[in-house]
Amino acid sequence: MVAESWLVFRLTGSSALLGLSSFVGLFPVFLLAPIGGAVADRFDRRRIILVTQSVSMVLPLVLAALTLSGRVRVWHVFVLAACLGIVNAFDMPARQAFVVDMVGRADLLNAIALNSSMVNGARILGPSVAGLTVAAVGEGWCFLINGLSYVAVIAGLLMMRVPNTARLRARRSALHDTIEGFQFIARTAPVRALLVLLGIVSFAGMPYSVLMPVFAESILHAGPKGLGLLMGASGAGALAGTLTLASRSGVRGLGRWVLAATVALGVSLMLFSLSRTFWLSAVLLVPVGASMMVQMASSNTLIQAMVPDALRGRVMAVYAMMLVGMAPFGSLFAGLLAERIGAPNTLALGGAVCLVAAGVFATRLSALREEARQLIVAQGLAGGDPPAEVTIAR
Repeated sequence: MVAESWLVFRLTGSSALLGLSSFVGLFPVFLLAPIGGAVADRFDRRRIILVTQSVSMVLPLVLAALTLSGRVRVWHVFVLAACLGIVNAFDMPARQAFVVDMVGRADLLNAIALNSSMVNGARILGPSVAGLTVAAVGEGWCFLINGLSYVAVIAGLLMMRVPNTARLRARRSALHDTIEGFQFIARTAPVRALLVLLGIVSFAGMPYSVLMPVFAESILHAGPKGLGLLMGASGAGALAGTLTLASRSGVRGLGRWVLAATVALGVSLMLFSLSRTFWLSAVLLVPVGASMMVQMASSNTLIQAMVPDALRGRVMAVYAMMLVGMAPFGSLFAGLLAERIGAPNTLALGGAVCLVAAGVFATRLSALREEARQLIVAQGLAGGDPPAEVTIAR
């Protein structure tokens, strides 16, 4: 991701095209994730992920070949990003639902947090290595390393042995199953509220990473190495947030964590937008990464604790739509807005939107507690092992 954003910025020098490249790569998730969710509830999730990861390996290898041969053009990046977005529309719902298949409901919170810690541990090292690699030998080698890394992922999936889980019989149309997932969300206020807040944060807060090349090059004058360090600082904060979540047991108080993390994200983005000193900017990205990851992982855990197993893939498809699918709209909007009012003002506006959304969520949190508690108890009892702590926020 770091190498791709730098490649687009190097080829075009345009903030708007940075936003467009992110939009092209993520919009298919918003468009196709509901279908991916229906597929995840009908078929073996491990096999789905094996297919999606195999295709995901090929795409960066193609981009590496184009870049290393000097033939790469911006439209190549956009086409390959769109293809990866289509793959992710099927990968993400299956992957999110597969967590419960692997570990069971009792260890769900810790599993999600530990998974996030792995992702964000890579986010600390990866961007720094990417920045140094881009500066030394160019973006193509980053794409090559990325493609080869899927070999380990595919091998791990092939080695897994997970219990067989009953799937939906294809007696109804995929459209009916997809609508059923949306209907569950529409009538379940706690799940709906968490997903709406997640979508707003993804739209307004997440585009900060898309604008990082602009900050690194044009505002902080730190180049690709500085970009790697900035993204690494954000990853360090996210890792700290996920390790904090991994130390928790049960879901008591997670609704309050979601609220606090959204407030912290808005404040941190606004402060970052004011900084013109590189190291201060890097320090301010630590709470940005931490708060965003706590907000997303806590929402994930609460939603999975409330959703029935038969609907898990479809509900997590909507989670993917809100988390990843809303981000391209935010990235496109942020890129276009940054061309007009500048990247700092764009991030400050995004932080303000997060604060407003947190305020609205806070006014409804108390009313959501009882329904959330009942849903979590029902799902725990259905699994035969009711959780000891079931209050969403107290």
